[in-house]
This record gives sequence, structure tokens and C-alpha cells, in this order.
Amino acid sequence: MECLYNPSLRGKPVSVCGSVENRHGIVLASTPEAKKFGIKTGEAVWQARQKCRDLVVVEPHYERYQRFSQAAHEIYADYSPCVEPFGLDECWLDVTGTDHLFGSGKSAADAIRTRIKAELGITASVGVSYNKIFAKLGSDMKKPDATTVILPSDYQSKVWDLPASDLLYVGPATKSKLHRYGINTIGQLACSDPDFLCRLLGKWGITLWRFVNGLDSSPVSPAGSVPVIKSIGNSTTCPRDLTSEDDIRITTMLLAESVAARLREQRCKCRTVQVWIHNTDLSGRERQVRLPFPSYTAKRIGDTATGVILKNWQGQPVRGLGVRAQNLVLDEYPQLSLLPEIKEEQKQEDLEIALDHVRRRFGHFCVQRGIMLTDTRLSHLAPKDEHTIHPVSFFQ
Repeated sequence: MECLYNPSLRGKPVSVCGSVENRHGIVLASTPEAKKFGIKTGEAVWQARQKCRDLVVVEPHYERYQRFSQAAHEIYADYSPCVEPFGLDECWLDVTGTDHLFGSGKSAADAIRTRIKAELGITASVGVSYNKIFAKLGSDMKKPDATTVILPSDYQSKVWDLPASDLLYVGPATKSKLHRYGINTIGQLACSDPDFLCRLLGKWGITLWRFVNGLDSSPVSPAGSVPVIKSIGNSTTCPRDLTSEDDIRITTMLLAESVAARLREQRCKCRTVQVWIHNTDLSGRERQVRLPFPSYTAKRIGDTATGVILKNWQGQPVRGLGVRAQNLVLDEYPQLSLLPEIKEEQKQEDLEIALDHVRRRFGHFCVQRGIMLTDTRLSHLAPKDEHTIHPVSFFQ
């Protein structure tokens, strides 16, 4: 997409990367020319530059990507009422029973690719299959502008020789565990003993075994459907190492305010607060604590998260933090109690709901906690997910 707005980039090794200054310097997307050098999504910019000295690095333009994503969704909606987003610009479509309208799945996929190129000026790779996992896998097999069909009759010949890491949800940690036991391809994973995979990877091992044997039966959600929310969290890589308790308090409270606001927006409260700590040596750990009563206030969540982090902090520099609200319950009824702690919580709820209204009108940073003003670089972090650019997946 960056090449669309800057044609001089066409034919060059280009990677869209996060901000190195804010230590979000990872590769988000790359052109085919860059991928020929072995550059992969998720690796550090310095690693990518080592592989390709002539690499052109451009910053992401999320608003632009959102606009194109919405336009692509409007095209998808012309072909199916079941459009399930996966990432920023990737979706599963279920076109079962639409042969009389658009022909075969491949014909519909080719029509969508043609429209995306003509109407949006970008290319799309599409996978057509009988389940979501193989549709996603097919979309990655031929790029940048192709349709790959994987059928029940030929999935073994097309899929089993591929690296196990090409499979959705097989990340570096899972790949490493499988490699230790000589499982390097999808076919080797498919032929493994399910009980062994369960012992190695837990229940997820059985799920992967079903995936690679073509047994995924998860449906495509209808367009506009809202999934059940099981947890709400936010994390950030800090622009500098956190070396003091105040650094940790500022960052944790900023994350807690984001999480609490989203809880209130969803009319949910949490019973458990989980924290994630990422050290400068890239090691990480998680801790969680149960609240005495459900809450959606930033004060309760932030104070709890800060306490857990400081209890487990040994003074080493911290690179990143995360806060997650778990064990959610609907905020259907007010908490009625004469206990002082509950009464104080209710006052805090009223205060933060009022702040929500003020911030919606005047911007998030119009009201800040006093401690936030001690370090504007940390307090003005805008925690957000860095989106990875994916091709389109197609499901039939």
C-alpha cells in the first residue's frame, strides 16, 4: 500500500516498520523484494537491515490502512453475509451455497481480487478451502496476487510438505518445541501421536493436530457479530527503560486507565488483574491477583497491578509492561453494601464515569493524574496494537 502512495518504491526492498525511537522498531510488513532477503514480519529493524543493506524503511500510516480495510470490507459484503475479520485487512468469507451467484469458490475469489485491484489499486492473495485454517494457509502460499485452492482431496499433497511454522498459531515457541522432537513439517505434525502432542503442548496440541488433518470445523462469524469478551488488556514497549517505582506507577496507571475505560464501555467488571513484565534481556513473566470484588475503575485496577509488579520487581530495568482484566462479569446491578470499601469504590466509579464524558469531549489528555506530569514522555504513551498487514483469506 505504501508503494501505491509512493510509486518510486515499486520494485525495491521495502519494509513498513514501527518507531525505532519509541522502541517499537519491528517489521510490520514487507514487499516481495524484501522477503527474498529473508526478512520476516515481527523481527527487529536492525535484524532486517543486516539481511538487506539497501532496505527502505517507511513508517506505518494506520489511518490510511483503516480506510482501505473498510473499503475492502464493503467489497467482501457483496459476496457473503458471513465476513469475519482477522487482523487489519484479512477476513474469512463463507460463500457456501452462492455458486448460482458467483460460480465456484475460485471464481468468486478471482472476482474479489479483480475488484480490489481495480477499485483500491492494491493486490490481494486469496486462499479458497473447505475450512478456515487451510483458507488462511492458502492465502499465504502465493503472493502478491493469486488464488490458491486447497480441497479435501489434495490438501495432503499441497500442505503437508510445508514448514510447521507456516500454520496459523504456530509461533516461535511452539516451533521450537516441535523441532526438538523432529517435527518440522505440517505432515510430520499430522502424523504425530495426538496423545504425545497433548503432553507436549497441552490441549493446544490436539487442536493443532486437528487443524493439520483438515478437521477444523469452526464457522465463519456473520458480519457485524460481536465475539464474547473474555478479557480486556493493553501493553506497551516503553520509550525508555523503567528504572524507578515512579516509572512503573506512571506506565501501569496509563495502561490501567485504558483497560478500565474499555471495561466501562463494554459494561463489564473484572474479578482478576493480570500483569505482564518484559525485562531488557527480553525475558518476561506474568502474575495475577484476584480482586476482593468486581471492579472497572482505573484506581482499583492500577493500584492492584502496580502492587503486583513492585512485589515481583527486583530493581532490574523494565522494557515493557502489560495489564489485563480477566474473569469478567456484566455490570448489571450496582454493588449495594454498607462496607466503607464498597462505598469508596462506588464514589470512584462515579468519578471515572464523569471523566469518560469529559475525555470523549475534550480528548484523553485533558485530565491527567498528577504523577503523569512528572514524565511527559512516559505519560503520553498511546498504547495501541501495532497491526500486521495480512492478505485476504477466503472460505468456502
